[in-house]
Amino acid sequence: MTTALDPTALVRELVGRSTVSGDADGQRDLQGAVTEVLHEHAPHLLVTEGRDRDHPWRLLRTPADPGRRQLLLACHVDTVPVPDAAAWQRDPFGAQLEDGRVWGRGGSDMKAGVVAAVAALAAADPQAPVSLLLTSDEEIGSRGAAAAAAAVAELPVGAVVVPEATGNEVVLGHKGALWLAVRTAGRAAHGSTPERGHNAVLDLVALLARAGTALPFRSDPFLGTETWNPGVVAGGTVPNVVPDRAEVVVDMRTVADGEGLLSWWRAQPEVADVEVRVDLPPVGTPEGDPWVATLPAPVRPTPATYFTDASVLVQVVDGAPIVVWGPGTPAVMHAVDEYVELAELEQAAAAFSDVVAAWHG
Repeated sequence: MTTALDPTALVRELVGRSTVSGDADGQRDLQGAVTEVLHEHAPHLLVTEGRDRDHPWRLLRTPADPGRRQLLLACHVDTVPVPDAAAWQRDPFGAQLEDGRVWGRGGSDMKAGVVAAVAALAAADPQAPVSLLLTSDEEIGSRGAAAAAAAVAELPVGAVVVPEATGNEVVLGHKGALWLAVRTAGRAAHGSTPERGHNAVLDLVALLARAGTALPFRSDPFLGTETWNPGVVAGGTVPNVVPDRAEVVVDMRTVADGEGLLSWWRAQPEVADVEVRVDLPPVGTPEGDPWVATLPAPVRPTPATYFTDASVLVQVVDGAPIVVWGPGTPAVMHAVDEYVELAELEQAAAAFSDVVAAWHG
């Protein structure tokens, strides 16, 4: 007889595995481990494994009539890195259980959400049309979800839950993301005769100063006002050479398509080149959606501050409602001493199981 799935043991196992974005093998191995757990508890599940070597994904679904509308649970398995493990009070991959919490990288973002979704699917009626999508590289632009998008588009999806950390509140959307690498070009010269060259770094400084007041940001009643963050700056090689190139990578959070912002950067006189690194649309489900009204959790009146794989899925699920809803504390996502409250994990697993049981497609 199969033993009951233990959410605490499973979340500790997953947090104990390093699955940093870009580590395809580590993420693929974790997806395989989750698949094994599910097959132990629900051997009837059908599995589709993506063939993208760099951005692995898996889709597990019940053997219900494939023509019925699916409830899709969508989880990423990657985490941000741990740049300084010495700054943590506990081993970031030790998955230590203390004070009702499991401590470690990915606890809240979003391995607890993975476990809650796994628990719900493991207990689902085989004839309930429910699917679980496991993706990779969400933290660097939802690349795994993009690799899986064609497979998801073939499903008749009726609703989507993305179990990111929301403290178990239902969140109806979030801004999109537009990440640009913006480059300036100059002319190299000896640092003692800067007048003979053209300084690309000074051009970049002038450009960024102007952007702070001139970017054509828009606002949305629910999503708020668009934002920007010049997150990475590089330029020059050594102090005694006038730099002939400089670059800034800008993270903008959008409330509509990013064409206007992209055009603004390209039109600036200092700009030599603009490369689009990430371009994801915003997500918003109406508060009055009938399915949302049935969910056993409070609806937060504000959007999530981060983007999720929902930005990819919204493009392929033909208008199905999408919510971001899961265990975890948003304030500790990507932070030192990340953790997840076990009470929240257990609450989410029970709530997801109720939603799955009520779903008839």
